[in-house]
Amino acid sequence: MSTLVTGATGYIGHRLALALADREWPVRILCRSKPDDQLASRKTVTVYRGDITNRKEVDHAMEGVRQVYHLAAYARLWSEDPGKFFEVNVGGAVNVMESAMEHGIDKMVFTSTGGVFGPSEGEPIGEDHVRKHPFFNRYEESKFIAEKKIKDYVLKGLDAVIVNPTRVYGPGLLTKSNAVTYLISQYLEGKWRIIPGDGQTVANYTYIGDVVEGHILAMEKGAPGERYILGGANLSYNELFDHIKTLSGKNHRMINVPYSLIKIFSGFEMVRAKIANRDPLVTPAAVAAMKFDTARTVEKAKNELGYSVTEIGEGIDRTIEWIRKEYEQNSG
Repeated sequence: MSTLVTGATGYIGHRLALALADREWPVRILCRSKPDDQLASRKTVTVYRGDITNRKEVDHAMEGVRQVYHLAAYARLWSEDPGKFFEVNVGGAVNVMESAMEHGIDKMVFTSTGGVFGPSEGEPIGEDHVRKHPFFNRYEESKFIAEKKIKDYVLKGLDAVIVNPTRVYGPGLLTKSNAVTYLISQYLEGKWRIIPGDGQTVANYTYIGDVVEGHILAMEKGAPGERYILGGANLSYNELFDHIKTLSGKNHRMINVPYSLIKIFSGFEMVRAKIANRDPLVTPAAVAAMKFDTARTVEKAKNELGYSVTEIGEGIDRTIEWIRKEYEQNSG
């Protein structure tokens, strides 16, 4: 049974494709850029070069496929062309769904984001939460619209499930989707000393191995049209860095930076981004989002999929060990 994975050159997609290959399943990957040797060298992996916004290229990769994991997305804080988010994240998803229906695939898992649910209001929120706060960025908004499209296609007969990873961390490609791991690596090198605000803002952090397994479980057990939060521990910034300090043995002095100063800095970054045509380090919208708690519950995924969570200390410890090994290999 052939399985198609889009977005296999991204952080989660790369780890998922490797996990499927480890099970010796025939895996096709559709990607715009050449995958690394770790993935391309696998005997059960077939590489299809293409873009999800090109229907013909999607159809070519879809022929003979029974299962689809759709992870390819335009995942950035900002773009000079805001329409790009909707072209890729909505239009691309529609291409994949249309092709999947025409080719009679058995099931599809669509990777959204935990960000679509918005701020939590005192208690961790789940899949049934109705968002009351405006979207912080076009990425969240485009994923929210794509989820609605998924449900429309489910009504047309497509067996599709939605998964919503939260802030993912752990070994893997250091892309924009692996920002937490990058932050940990910067702390270990003594280059990250900032905690936003008073450090009490809570977010949900999830280990990459759990997210990958959650995708596979969603394919096996997920109900059509349902959403499943693939999350982990709800932690404040202070608690996160306490874990990193304890497990790394490095007690760097951290500085609490007021949101007002970060907002001013984000303004300068936006000017630089437009002049230099590069991504800003932080945007005003991202600063606004930092002030809100985004606690999540994973009870639905646990109860319906059998999803399990790696304890935060164990996950961060594994991540630190991996970062140190990577540093030794690259410096050696």
